[in-house]
Amino acid sequence: MTVSGARVTQTSALIDRTNTPPATFATRWLPPSSVVISAHGDVDAANATDFADYALRHIAETPRVVVDLTHVDFFGTAGFSALKAIEVRCAAGDVDWVLVPSNAVSRLLRVCDPDSELCTRHSVAAALSTLNGKTPLLQLVTKSR
Repeated sequence: MTVSGARVTQTSALIDRTNTPPATFATRWLPPSSVVISAHGDVDAANATDFADYALRHIAETPRVVVDLTHVDFFGTAGFSALKAIEVRCAAGDVDWVLVPSNAVSRLLRVCDPDSELCTRHSVAAALSTLNGKTPLLQLVTKSR
């Protein structure tokens, strides 16, 4: 499928869960050499390996990757293991990558990645900007009182 010049592929994790839709994974190819890999739904022990396998299949085809998890509602520790597998493959293949986390993913990263070693950005646009060597725009955050 092609959407405004970008090629898009999509698959669903083949997990049969009662009352819970499976996670959906999609890939959007952006010319000339970037890919956005996204997940929607829950990423947990039941499908984190499927997510990692899906992402790793696409990483070898491009030098720049954005992993968009903004539509992930639940992110378990197995999901973090998937991110580490992506990180290792990208490092080995000299692939630049940036993670765009949802609130659920950010909560887990505060525990599993307290030193913020994974490169994250607040939006796909900011991640693409970072990968293209441009300074991303700052995101204003209100301070709680």
